[in-house]
Amino acid sequence: MRMLAKRWQRATEARPLLGTVALIAAIGLFWGGNWPAVRFILMDLPPFTLRAIGFSGGALMLLTWARWRRLPLAVSAAEWPWLAVTGIFTILGFNLATAFAQLNMPTSQAAIIAFTMPCWALLLARWILGQRITGRQWLGLACGQAGLLVLLGPAALEAGRQGLIGPMLALGAALSWALGTVLIKRRGEWQAHPAVITGWQFALCALPMILMMVWRESPPHPATWQGTTWLALGYHLVFSIGLAQMLWFMNVNRLSVAQATISTLIIPTVGVSSAILLLGEPLSITVFIALLLTLAAVAIVMLFKRTAP
Repeated sequence: MRMLAKRWQRATEARPLLGTVALIAAIGLFWGGNWPAVRFILMDLPPFTLRAIGFSGGALMLLTWARWRRLPLAVSAAEWPWLAVTGIFTILGFNLATAFAQLNMPTSQAAIIAFTMPCWALLLARWILGQRITGRQWLGLACGQAGLLVLLGPAALEAGRQGLIGPMLALGAALSWALGTVLIKRRGEWQAHPAVITGWQFALCALPMILMMVWRESPPHPATWQGTTWLALGYHLVFSIGLAQMLWFMNVNRLSVAQATISTLIIPTVGVSSAILLLGEPLSITVFIALLLTLAAVAIVMLFKRTAP
């Protein structure tokens, strides 16, 4: 009986871990595949138009789904300032900066710089939340960053030749996402459903993008868009905007800042792997090594109990 009880206890304790791993895997797949998708879209659409469509579509999908599920769409007055500020950093700042970064530098390099986000999030969490950074977290972060450096390869030595605009935009995206993530954690427990919060964040962020699109851009007629643009836009709206952003909000609320942010190191690896499949790039040994280092980083942080407060 005791042996059966212990097995039942172990199985019960494993369920949250399996759910967390599945959540991280889904986010990694959805956002990783979004990098080549956005690159395809930017071949036809300018950046403000892309973000206006994406944010408006995300708001419509999530709020419609919440209404269909009969979730309350109202957000308390105490949560609105947090909703707006975190949305500006995690959605508007990150997505707009990455779009312009991809127009000024190779997508793979932009992704790698943007996903230095865990470094900044850990430091901001120490400053804003008072969280201690453990040796294991530093080790996991080092493994992940080593994987990203291997993935980038010799191109890192030539980044300066392409100017500082693209790298600075990608770095700004990383800082914006890191700050927004820490502020989500700083708010504590949210009353509204993640789909409702994320939907309203998209709605707020869509307004300035629509104004900028009308003022600064003249997007081509949809009839002239390439087939790849339509396919990439559908993926972008459903998986990256609609699902991954909501799952990320849930991820941050379930995990510590260190666990949540270091888990994103899977995303650029998936992004490069999807580029191999979609663009016909060869599978190199560097990609394989980077994948192993990145998965090691996640395992170090996720597969052991936390010791930090």
